[in-house]
Amino acid sequence: MSRRNKPPKRIPAPDAIYNSVDIAKFINRLMRRGKKSIAEKIFYSMMEAVKEKTKQDPREVFEKAITNATPLLEVKARRIGGSTYQVPVEVKADRGMGVASTWIIEAAKKRHGKSMQEKLTAEILDASNGQGAACKKREDTHKMAEANKAFAHYRY
Repeated sequence: MSRRNKPPKRIPAPDAIYNSVDIAKFINRLMRRGKKSIAEKIFYSMMEAVKEKTKQDPREVFEKAITNATPLLEVKARRIGGSTYQVPVEVKADRGMGVASTWIIEAAKKRHGKSMQEKLTAEILDASNGQGAACKKREDTHKMAEANKAFAHYRY
């Protein structure tokens, strides 16, 4: 392991419309092959669709969806004495937000629908209601951590 200092955490500039760093991070995760303008177009059209469907502030719906999909525990593989154990570990806030947004995007990609904007809208609405594939993935992760609670003393 390196003995140098850790590099400083880079925080992206807030997005133009909602002035939120979390939204900027989500757009960066949504982006493919460096095409940020397309990712922004997909995200902002999704927010407009959420606003029309729910008649609520789309930022609140988005934040609720991220909160509902954020895991509190996860398992990490730890090798001890020739055998590998799945050790439950608490998830830090930054990592939790990143994992949740990745799960939401992956679940939206797997959905059947016309465009990415429609699929992302449906997944965000489902996640804000505590349903959908991203929330199911969170529940499965928690179940796995609960099942391997006996190995918690191997935590590092």
